[in-house]
Amino acid sequence: MLLLVSAMLSCLLVILLIPPLRKLAIKIDFVDKPRPDLERKIHREPIPLTAGIAIFIGFFATYFISAGFTGAGLTDKSAAIFCGSLLILGIGMLDDWYKTRGKELASLPKMIVQVAAALIVYFSGIAFEGFTNPFNGHYISLPEWLQLILTILWIFGVTTVINFSDGIDGLAGGLSAISGGTLFIVALTMGQSESALMSVILVGSAIGYLRYNKPPARVFMGDAGATFLGFMLGIIALDGAFKGATLASLFIPIFALGVPILDNVIVIIRRLIQQKPIYKADASQAHYRLLAIGLNQTQTLVFLCLLNICFGLTAIILALQSDM
Repeated sequence: MLLLVSAMLSCLLVILLIPPLRKLAIKIDFVDKPRPDLERKIHREPIPLTAGIAIFIGFFATYFISAGFTGAGLTDKSAAIFCGSLLILGIGMLDDWYKTRGKELASLPKMIVQVAAALIVYFSGIAFEGFTNPFNGHYISLPEWLQLILTILWIFGVTTVINFSDGIDGLAGGLSAISGGTLFIVALTMGQSESALMSVILVGSAIGYLRYNKPPARVFMGDAGATFLGFMLGIIALDGAFKGATLASLFIPIFALGVPILDNVIVIIRRLIQQKPIYKADASQAHYRLLAIGLNQTQTLVFLCLLNICFGLTAIILALQSDM
């Protein structure tokens, strides 16, 4: 019952917060303007960029209220997640502000802040610590230096791939909701209540956002919202699906985030071959390529979300098998 109420509350808060924030964005000109010179800018009118704030508030307001009901309260871990998320939201909003002025924030400051946020989470105890050897059942604990590197790479990577997936109406929100739902079911299967709670709140927040972002979108979450959702998905996987994982079940969170991970791995490989900067946004993601072959936004959205559901079902099957 708590999980259901938490999902509904986060969804409701986001739905209620977006309209006033949307009006504020229009008033202060915090909008994503059409850019005919950029192939990836496909909208034809200015769109407010403040939905990320609503998602952030909706998630954490619900999370802290729900944690109070469970008796967990504010812990070092939850405080670290909040502080790291605040950094992600802040640098994302700065990046969005640059975009409203027709500029681009340099990649290095964004990367430094995102790595710093991942470090805060790591030092709170959320880390990729190791895995269980499927042949002898022994737990293999990784050296601390490797735990640190893998944790930062995972959180930074998931944060980035969700952000890069935010190219058409409803896509990043839809993929995040599906991935969050997958991690929620996996967490229930593995008996991880904290991970299940964060997952279901994230799903509720993403669905609330989709109320205004489904094609044609009336609001964008910008880099602030997309990187926040990616950051939280990375943390949920680390604190849930990766905990005590066997070698085989390490693929569970990878499949849970199947479409954004696979798409961006292909994009990175292509950029390396073409000797292009891997962190610079362009129109090489799957959604742009599907639009280029003739699909409209709705068809592209449905196809990629269905594909991510298939990846999610694979992750759930792996979780059920590893639990046997």
